Amino acid sequence: RLITGMLQRGYTQKFAEQIFNQIRGFGEYGFPESHAASFALLAYVSAWLKCHQPAAFFCALLNSQPMGFYAPAQLIRAAREDGVEVGPVDVLHSDWESSLESDANGSPCIRLGLRVVKGLSMAGGKRMVNVRSQQKFSSVSDLAQRAQLNAKDLACLASASAFRSFASNRYQARWQVAGIEPPTPLSLESAEAVPLLNSPSEGQNIVADYQHLGLTLGRHPLAVLRHRLNSMRINSANEIHAMQHGQRVRAAGLVITRQRPASAAGVTFITIEDETGYLNLIVWEKVALRERKALLSAALMGVEGYVQKEGDVLHIVAHRLHDHSSLLGSLAVKSRNFH
Repeated sequence: RLITGMLQRGYTQKFAEQIFNQIRGFGEYGFPESHAASFALLAYVSAWLKCHQPAAFFCALLNSQPMGFYAPAQLIRAAREDGVEVGPVDVLHSDWESSLESDANGSPCIRLGLRVVKGLSMAGGKRMVNVRSQQKFSSVSDLAQRAQLNAKDLACLASASAFRSFASNRYQARWQVAGIEPPTPLSLESAEAVPLLNSPSEGQNIVADYQHLGLTLGRHPLAVLRHRLNSMRINSANEIHAMQHGQRVRAAGLVITRQRPASAAGVTFITIEDETGYLNLIVWEKVALRERKALLSAALMGVEGYVQKEGDVLHIVAHRLHDHSSLLGSLAVKSRNFH
């Protein structure tokens, strides 16, 4: 109908077909100039903020979760690599959303918000922030009573180590909240002896951080495992980025994303991370079929392959995949798969 109408208006058959094909191509994929200009403006503003105000940039992204390819753990890592300090969740300092504070040098830094604590109710968290603005909390029991937090909210805060201002570690915090009971008219505030509980190990803290926050401000899990990975002759991401095109390599990392675009002819793209950086894997279809179990289920994925490098862009073309998730013990990490 379009071509017929153009012919009736005096256009040639060739020109009409050319215009028709251009319009059809635009319908499948294309952007009008106004759309392109709007996107360019958003990209420019985002890039400017990340460059000149990284703390505000990453804080905003944290408060916009869930979104995009990168979870809070990756955003915090990127922020710290840009020199931004990130403060832990703390019932005496955190708002519901993550917020900006000043570090010792007066530079902007990020304070993680209560919203990152898994299982904490929004109503309870916001109520706590509201009553704290009227008067600072003096103890865990004072917080529980004035904010009217239930046992679940208290347990979530304790497990997330959010009572760090009142307890030396999360074990002490759990002990404190376990002894809190609803007040009665005859309730009296009394001092209770603090039990001598062992502090959690670094590994236990990392596991608990991921379980209750989805991230850790401590060392990366693979930093703890590096001696074991070295014994398996597994290179770090930093070491691999210094290698040459075509070199054989063995790598391992936490799986961040798995992608299989419809236009990629069956190729699967995987991003893994260790304590030194990220690696992008190319898994051809025949390899994916052969290594299907590790491809789909590994949280800590090992890969054997060779380096494909062009300029600063590096990929690992996988020949073999391995599931090393058992090395993580009870650590549970999530990836973004096939979105």
